[in-house]
Amino acid sequence: MAKLKRLATKEDNLVLVSSPVLMEEISERTNDYHLLTPKQFGTKYKDLLFKPVDFSWNGITHQIQYNYCANPFCKWHGLPQEKFDSKGKPSRYRLSGTGNDKKLRCNPDPIHLTTGVALDCHNTTLSNWSIAQEIERLIRVNGVQDKVPEYKFHKDGCAAYDCTPFEEPSAFYKQGKSSTGTQRWQCKTCKKKTTLTPNRKQSITYNQKRSDVLHLFTKLLLSRTPITRTCEILEIGRGTYYDKLEFIYRRCLEFLERHETKPLQNKQFKEMWINTDKMTYFLNNVRKKGMGGSDYDDLEESNFPTNVVVSADVFSRYVFRSDVAYDWDINLGDIALDTILLKEDHLNEFAKKYARFPKYSHYPMPPSRNDTQTEAEYRNELELIERREKYIDGLHINSTYTTIAHFWLIKQIVQASEWRFITDEDNSLMTSLHRVFAKEFRLSDAYHFLCQTDKTKTRKQARNEFIQARTDLINWGINSGYDTRSLRKLAFLKLEELFHHHQFHKVVRLGSDNHYEYADNPIEHPLATIDRGFRWVDCTSDLSSLEPNDIANLILNVNDNATNTFIQHIRRKLSILERPLTTARGEGKSYIYSNFNPKYAQMALTILRTYYNFCLPFKTKDEVGTPAQRLGIANKVFDLRDIIYLR
Repeated sequence: MAKLKRLATKEDNLVLVSSPVLMEEISERTNDYHLLTPKQFGTKYKDLLFKPVDFSWNGITHQIQYNYCANPFCKWHGLPQEKFDSKGKPSRYRLSGTGNDKKLRCNPDPIHLTTGVALDCHNTTLSNWSIAQEIERLIRVNGVQDKVPEYKFHKDGCAAYDCTPFEEPSAFYKQGKSSTGTQRWQCKTCKKKTTLTPNRKQSITYNQKRSDVLHLFTKLLLSRTPITRTCEILEIGRGTYYDKLEFIYRRCLEFLERHETKPLQNKQFKEMWINTDKMTYFLNNVRKKGMGGSDYDDLEESNFPTNVVVSADVFSRYVFRSDVAYDWDINLGDIALDTILLKEDHLNEFAKKYARFPKYSHYPMPPSRNDTQTEAEYRNELELIERREKYIDGLHINSTYTTIAHFWLIKQIVQASEWRFITDEDNSLMTSLHRVFAKEFRLSDAYHFLCQTDKTKTRKQARNEFIQARTDLINWGINSGYDTRSLRKLAFLKLEELFHHHQFHKVVRLGSDNHYEYADNPIEHPLATIDRGFRWVDCTSDLSSLEPNDIANLILNVNDNATNTFIQHIRRKLSILERPLTTARGEGKSYIYSNFNPKYAQMALTILRTYYNFCLPFKTKDEVGTPAQRLGIANKVFDLRDIIYLR
């Protein structure tokens, strides 16, 4: 029988990340810490830049190393560091930049064994160790574990203290069953009665005193009802509200494990179109209880921008993941301990375990003997981090790290032969794609398209552009002699004609060699939308091997409707993630409904994603169905009760 579930914790060790730093090196770092300046120390211990990090998940060992070129047009794209056997023994990459702004630059090829040109690219360096830690975090916050009950079958001092009814039932009396159908046992020696915990079949809502409100609670949550109003309607307290939210979140994770993870493992896609976008909402900056005082009045008014990374299938609009770039389990004390052990305050960012936390990648340490930091600078840095400790738990994460982990997990769960990606011009999204799917880009099994619209247009302007585009397309078809009124067919024909002379790349001559580079040469998509008008489309990967009709077919599918639709649902259905309100005095924006802990934003997003994918059908020209039905992993429209009660 399936056991009741609980949310996974750090102690469950769902993912085991192996430390890339050996004990011998830790001892050596301790000896060098006071002997070397921070620059000398960071230079000596920079090996983690190209050192792969191992971690195990579900019994499989994975290895990651993402410090390489992220330019698909460069000869070195996706290739690891290598020292060449030639005069001077140059390497594939060199490190440049000062301070924390270190870049990985591509060196020219000294031996010219293969075609292509190294383009002197500047790539941001990342901590592979921190990426592995972020992958672990995303797996953990979306994981559930069997709830193993702890029983005490005897009173203290009982002679049969080591006996259990599972091993020696003859030492116990059966005392009937509870209201949930579980067996009640009584020790024959000390007469203590113990009732077993039910399994999932016996009681879905075990320990839920107000299980009757779960369905209405979920409907209110997905109807943009504020927390206070929900508590008033259901006559529950704030603590009960968050208990119910966590319960529904756990149910959604169990539902997804059964209806998303397992079906996707058994499904193979020939071509997968992924649309990814980032949404930003503002987290209220709230002090912990008892941490008041006039010293913090100025900070109370500030708001922290928090990023949410969303990826969805372009055609079915199925949302694969929605991840908040915030770690609510991190403790500044843990960072302090690792800083002391690993001497991370003198390391480059790419060598730090906690590099994914901007400003808090290490804990301030007193200046060492040869330190270049003054005592006053140390005190100022320490004061800032101590002030941060008095506010809400957790730390914001550099969205690039969350995005890389986000794409890595999608790559594990979705089995596809070819990949097509659509994003806006966001550097963190583009560099993450070109690193995680580097092999696919090199083999021309992946292409990345940019899709951008002017968001300053009014609704009337967008509608006028939609009408104008439709009219222009029909007139072009008539003038070109095509006997069809299908806008999609006409758009394909127009694009095919365009790509006989238009290219997204440019040809650059270097000595006797020609090579391709990204040209930043977008086109206006012939199909406008009624709500946003024209959109501009570009491609950052190499399409030179494709025929014009193949490129036209690809460009025809480029749109960002999938993520835009889900983000609009987030804004309209979740009160804690809605857009800011205008204050009553009209002096600015109010974030009064923003939540105080992104933990609950992640829970609400997962609940909405489950509901959106499996319970919310939408209509297109030829089909009505939920995103899960359209993707092919569900054969019916589910109900909220199916999720809550796992029917």
